[in-house]
Amino acid sequence: MRLSFSGKAITGMVAVVPANERKFVDEMASFNFSPARSLKLAEVMGYDRHRIVAGPACSSDLAVAGIEHLFDRGSLAREEIDALIVVTQSPDYLMPGTSKVIHGRLGLHDDVFCLDVNQGCAGFLIGLMQSFMLLDQPSIRKVVLVNVDVLSRKVSPRDRNSYPLIGDAAAVTVVERQSDAKPIEASIKMDGGRREALIIPAGGFRQPSDAGTAEMIEDAEGNFRSLDNLKMDGSAVFNFVMTEVPVLIGGLLDATATSVEDVDAFLCHQPNRFMLHKLADKLGIPHDKMPSNVVENFGNSSGVTIPLVAAFNYAERLCSDTMRVCLSGFGAGLTWGAMLMDLGPLRFCEVIEFEEEA
Repeated sequence: MRLSFSGKAITGMVAVVPANERKFVDEMASFNFSPARSLKLAEVMGYDRHRIVAGPACSSDLAVAGIEHLFDRGSLAREEIDALIVVTQSPDYLMPGTSKVIHGRLGLHDDVFCLDVNQGCAGFLIGLMQSFMLLDQPSIRKVVLVNVDVLSRKVSPRDRNSYPLIGDAAAVTVVERQSDAKPIEASIKMDGGRREALIIPAGGFRQPSDAGTAEMIEDAEGNFRSLDNLKMDGSAVFNFVMTEVPVLIGGLLDATATSVEDVDAFLCHQPNRFMLHKLADKLGIPHDKMPSNVVENFGNSSGVTIPLVAAFNYAERLCSDTMRVCLSGFGAGLTWGAMLMDLGPLRFCEVIEFEEEA
């Protein structure tokens, strides 16, 4: 599906990462593989360290920390928020939605439109699309988009395919009307027929968690996980990304008469360095135009990785200049999308740490 938006812009973003940092070499003993094999995987994939919550912190905790940081520095005021969109696959509760939890904790007024979206790796794009559509309403002038996940709590520490790359984080993005903003072009696709490539089998109403779903089972590759844990079919995900995403990004560039040279940066979801280098090569994009350094520094934080890669690599430039960027998210659903837009100058763009209470 092709979508176009006009008169809308991102005006600021802050990424929130846990202060707790774990190193791959310190976790290797938990995996059912020799150190040599694990280190080889780390070299190929770009594993080094990741940020995960150390205790019982939930999605709302990281989100509230990010928004309160903006309140404290005067970058955002409570009364300015007209809509709050929260995109997560690790909600605080099944009921109520996490947007309402955040709304209540921040003491926002009762005219704020709150919306929860269950979306993963393409969640930043989905959230932006929803934000842009809300801004068509005269009464909505400023949308706060929150992407957040603490999925490390649903990944088995003995799963070498998933645990080393997982990261917890939040991103708070302010989206507003901007009359002189260039049109934003987007393309989004979904295929629920391949939904089981990324899935947490138990814990919902289809298969409630119990003692049986918590049992750890070894798979054919030597990883241990339960039905309560995230299960990723790595080969299926890799083939999906290599087959579908280049066609979609290339099609969007062609439809907008945009060349790779016209784009300052390709800000993509960060599954791992190996996959991003392969994706860049397929599209003929220089590696330095598609940063791939989030997983090695913070881990894969699902829908947060796009704003995180922007803030980590381009914060200073985005606060002083305008960049022509292509955003692309792909993963759970399966969902894949791309968006071509101008980004910056932003009022704020930074990465901050979340300190858990003792």
